Amino acid sequence: MSKYRIAWMPGDGVGNDVMDAAKIVLDAMDFDAEYIPADIGWEFWCKEGDPLPQRTIDILNDTDCALFGAITSKPRDEAHEELAPELQDKGLDYFSPIVKLRQLFNLHTNLRPCKAYPGNPLNYRDDIDLVIFRENTEGMYGGVEFFPLPESVYEALCENPKMKKWKDVGLENVALSTRIMSVGGCTSICTQAFDYAKAHGRNSVTLLEKPNVLRETGGLMTRIFRDVAKQYDGIEAWEANIDAIMMWLVKNPQDYDILVAENMFGDIASDLAAGLVGGLGFASAANIGDTYAVFEPTHGSAPKYAGKNVVNPIAMLLTVKLMFDWLGETEHAENLENAIAEVIVEGKVGTYDVKGRGKGDSTTEVAEEVARKVTALASA
Repeated sequence: MSKYRIAWMPGDGVGNDVMDAAKIVLDAMDFDAEYIPADIGWEFWCKEGDPLPQRTIDILNDTDCALFGAITSKPRDEAHEELAPELQDKGLDYFSPIVKLRQLFNLHTNLRPCKAYPGNPLNYRDDIDLVIFRENTEGMYGGVEFFPLPESVYEALCENPKMKKWKDVGLENVALSTRIMSVGGCTSICTQAFDYAKAHGRNSVTLLEKPNVLRETGGLMTRIFRDVAKQYDGIEAWEANIDAIMMWLVKNPQDYDILVAENMFGDIASDLAAGLVGGLGFASAANIGDTYAVFEPTHGSAPKYAGKNVVNPIAMLLTVKLMFDWLGETEHAENLENAIAEVIVEGKVGTYDVKGRGKGDSTTEVAEEVARKVTALASA
């Protein structure tokens, strides 16, 4: 029997390409795992009306963790149009399956490293080494939205005088998204950010918020951040407004160690940070809960490149490294990261985003080069 059971979820578009690349490297490493295929994504929305079928949830409940490729998401009207004709009158609404996975399995922490590997011509500078902790189940991505605004919701909110003007424009013309944050959620993500800083010898943790405008939700997060920070001597606690930090990350990214934020702000900051270290082709992520985790690159499904074997697999391979970390497979994690770093610094093999259009190597060729490097490191 294999040591691990890993749910295998390529998803949509180039998710299949990068997962194939990951398998090349995993096989070369002789990682003792069984990979269990699991259905997720746009295909299953279109033909079944469910992008996350119950059979997939059952598989995840019977595995140690999951590797995930990419997902396609579209606005509600477009999603409805692509449903099979027999499903279009069933009252089905599309939801993001990765968001649902995060909530179903309480994958409360989204860990996103953004590290500049020397030799990458796309680096903003070579001394960037950020780790972003993004609260993963609450905030603006909690999924509590309304359109049109129901009368009952409007009435419940009418104690706030600022709500009254919306009645005049007609509730049928009003959409409402919520930003719901809890003491528990804020405490958890801040604590994990400081714990990580302590464990990895990091000097600072910076909160990304906007409490001067979002006074209640941002204020709650800020107060909790300050309280948590008091428990960690020797680690500096900094605060930055989400808009200002966009400028400071571009100007002085090397000044920052750990960033912590609620869901949407963390999502925004991690894409900017990815751009500083080569783009989404180098950006990995871990969705971590108390007992389960789902690992994914942060790029999308890029349908126009699907099946062309041209996209950068490094983000997916760094995602595998995060899986090894979480499983406690330290040697595998170190060997894989070192192999990736060697391929980048040598610059001999790379996809079009690194070498330029018409000059890049294939997704498979990059994976095979990493596989050769990691095999040599393991046998050294």
